[in-house]
Amino acid sequence: MKNLKIGEKLTGFPLIQGGMGVGVSLGRLAGTVAKEGGIGIISTAQIGYRESDFDRDPAEANLRAITKEMEKARKISPDGIIGFNIMTALKEHAAHVKAAVRAGADIIISGAGLPTELPALTEGSSTKIAPIVSTDKSAKVILKYWDRKYKRTADLVVIEGPEAGGHLGFKKEELDAYTSGAYAREIRDIIRTVRAYADKYNADIPIVVAGGIYDSDDVKRVMALGADGVQVATRFVTTEECDADIRYKEAYINASKDDIKIVKSPVGMPGRAIMNSFMEKVMSGGKIPHSPCHRCLAKCSPSEIPYCITDGLIDAVKGNIEKGLLFCGAKAWKAEKIETVREVMQALFA
Repeated sequence: MKNLKIGEKLTGFPLIQGGMGVGVSLGRLAGTVAKEGGIGIISTAQIGYRESDFDRDPAEANLRAITKEMEKARKISPDGIIGFNIMTALKEHAAHVKAAVRAGADIIISGAGLPTELPALTEGSSTKIAPIVSTDKSAKVILKYWDRKYKRTADLVVIEGPEAGGHLGFKKEELDAYTSGAYAREIRDIIRTVRAYADKYNADIPIVVAGGIYDSDDVKRVMALGADGVQVATRFVTTEECDADIRYKEAYINASKDDIKIVKSPVGMPGRAIMNSFMEKVMSGGKIPHSPCHRCLAKCSPSEIPYCITDGLIDAVKGNIEKGLLFCGAKAWKAEKIETVREVMQALFA
């Protein structure tokens, strides 16, 4: 693997720290990863949950927090590469992208749907853009769309596999069908598709693989498939610098392999999380009372959902681990201790 070039900046490690909402990857974690030579990513999903007016005006609170968290990250790493993960499914997706550009984002990574309008929203700025894709079909759709409508291509592509944490870009039956060998073939197909657009635009488009990257063996595995870098999220949760409550981190350390399940999400996509009393009730068909709508998702019917994903994720990040939604990657059970960001990065590339 080679170091990743984002604009005029070059990484020290070919690594992106994955964006984790709500509040798990904010300015402290992203800034520290950037300082250590990776690409630090802040998640904008309900990023303003700690603002005093969040319950009254979540849209404004989130926009204000985007600026605050970038400032926090920049104090830690003035010259590092810092960006945002902004889900396409967010109701305020366009406003978040524009706020991230104003805040000085080096890169915006966008998934949870196809970020069709991302080039238009970042036009005229130096901010680089990267779609998250899970299949060769989705890669072809988004790159073809950007090519035809905007006469441009991606600056970087993230391939997120079936072992990722949080919401997954697969149907339940696809998750069952994708063995490691089958998904390795999918990765190779996506790489061929991206390389074709790189050739067309005479550009270098780094391809970064995410999902199930926990140790150096995983890094070597995707490197052998032709990836230029890795995106790692779960491993950074159990770091001193992660923005989540210590009890959230301890939930990972205490989890066994059998505790990690594919769960129901109000978003309509399967997700991966640590089972607890909250999720056991949901999985058995129960409904969790929720707060007034925080208008986080473009497609959500508050009267019909089994639980509010904003409420669940905020409870989790605050340390209310039995009543919160504990999203995680497939290998979260491997966590044994709290590490530093530096220790994690050195171990990944040992």
